[in-house]
Amino acid sequence: MQILIKGAQVIDPGRIDGVKDILIKDGKFAQIEEPDQIKPESDTQVIDAEGLIAVPGLIDVHVHLREPGHEYKETIESGLKAAAAGGFTAVCCMPNTKPVNDNAQVTSFIIEQGRKACAARVYPAGAISVGSSGTALAEIGDMKQAGIKAVTDDGLPVSSSQLMRRAMEYCKTMDIPILVHAEDKDLANNGSMNEGPKATALGLRGIPNASESVMVCRDIAMAELTGARVHFCHMSTAQSIDAIRQAKRKGIPVTCETAPHYFTLTDEDIPPYDTNFKMNPPLRSEIDRQAIIEGLKDGTIDMIATDHAPHNIDEKDVEFDRAAFGIIGLETALPLALELVGRGHITMEELVEKMAKAPAELMGINNDLVSGNPADLTLIDPDYEFIVDPDTFISKSRNTPFAGRQVKGRAAMTFGNGIRVYEAK
Repeated sequence: MQILIKGAQVIDPGRIDGVKDILIKDGKFAQIEEPDQIKPESDTQVIDAEGLIAVPGLIDVHVHLREPGHEYKETIESGLKAAAAGGFTAVCCMPNTKPVNDNAQVTSFIIEQGRKACAARVYPAGAISVGSSGTALAEIGDMKQAGIKAVTDDGLPVSSSQLMRRAMEYCKTMDIPILVHAEDKDLANNGSMNEGPKATALGLRGIPNASESVMVCRDIAMAELTGARVHFCHMSTAQSIDAIRQAKRKGIPVTCETAPHYFTLTDEDIPPYDTNFKMNPPLRSEIDRQAIIEGLKDGTIDMIATDHAPHNIDEKDVEFDRAAFGIIGLETALPLALELVGRGHITMEELVEKMAKAPAELMGINNDLVSGNPADLTLIDPDYEFIVDPDTFISKSRNTPFAGRQVKGRAAMTFGNGIRVYEAK
């Protein structure tokens, strides 16, 4: 079976930037040539991609798939199909399932369910500690053999500095990145939104920037001590970005991600008590939003991830301080990230770097558009305008703050292993 994608603007940062034809054969890239240079066989399926942008498959390194244990919010199948609809060919799923993914059996279950989904790929992250309880190291070696790509206790911080040091030393020997949920729970003090004038006006307990940045600074020091690969999740504050910028200048092996809501919204955008705007870390100030954009521009922020966190309406349709933290993002991330390009903050090539290439490097994957590689590919329609309607989402949940937002750009088609796993209607 052959597929010929004709006339797309192909962007593979540092390698390809131009109008090309792409031939896919037996699930792999076979040829990438100047237009009309490839001579297809008679049964080749031809796709006219004029006006579309072809990029290495997007990878989201921060997703909650909820299965096993909370299938009413999301299953591995529904999450991976939502990912494909958002243009992602792979996601890294967090271990805070029930049971927690802290052993090889759960890891194998997730991978097997992912295979059955026939959608995006799944790269499981295993827990750092048993039950993500922060008390004893999980079976990291066994989980690596079963297929994890990273470890994290995401959703919870590793409060014990000694345990985090041991985790880093252990993971360094196996070349596994540690994904850090940076939060000082004492400083967060059971807050429900950003500490600032809006929280005061609403009478809600605030979460200070320092609850994130003090842990970022601790784990930068730990990365310097151990030499382990440390990746900071969902960065939201100016202080965190500055600390990571300084660490990179010193050559410490750290990377970081932010999510679209942190460069798109601030706490002042939260409608009174609308729990679809409640996430952890919370939406911050305009100063922080501008710092996130600057971090994306100067390369301090390596990746854009979603922190896709599905919740049932019953967990959101309650008082703001009682509602669950988290929003979904797989099906809105690409158009929101394209706003960065439209406003001139980053180039299209830089966007592909942050949503495809850098995530691949973190996961230990080669997703270059080159002959012989698995044909994981995203075709982007940069001009399609639409209004975000959660009722059209493939995800089982609807908790998004972007309902009703006018956006531009979407995934037109998503290919995994040369199979078309999503096509926009």
